[in-house]
Amino acid sequence: MSAPIGALFGTGAGGLPPAEPVDFARLTLPASPNTCLAAPPGGHPQAHITVPPLPVDAATAWPVLRRLGDGFPRTTLIRDWPERRQAQWVERSALMNYPDIVAAELVPRPGGAGLFLYSRSLFGWSDLGANRRRVERWLAALDAALRRR
Repeated sequence: MSAPIGALFGTGAGGLPPAEPVDFARLTLPASPNTCLAAPPGGHPQAHITVPPLPVDAATAWPVLRRLGDGFPRTTLIRDWPERRQAQWVERSALMNYPDIVAAELVPRPGGAGLFLYSRSLFGWSDLGANRRRVERWLAALDAALRRR
């Protein structure tokens, strides 16, 4: 996904192209190091992080995941596809307002829901590890939220 320069001046989802669901089965990561993909075991050959099955099924985890972005600063839900149990958010950097996209999808798996979580920069080549740190932060927040439910 590339974004027009107007995306730098927007707030929330302002200036971004319309969101489309991510097909994780066909997703090919770019050559640039400004992404991070977390996936269930065996879920994607390019995954940077393997996510063990969640302790609940996908239907139970969906409302928790759907609200997860509300707890992060400068993060706005762009769109969701409940029938896919997939949602996308934009998280903007504090200093330069750079928009990064976070996409998450829950899939049924034996032993609990599987989670795909993909964070990517819309601008630049390297992110100095920002997307990986974001994915790790989201995984920790989801784990904590599921424990509280």
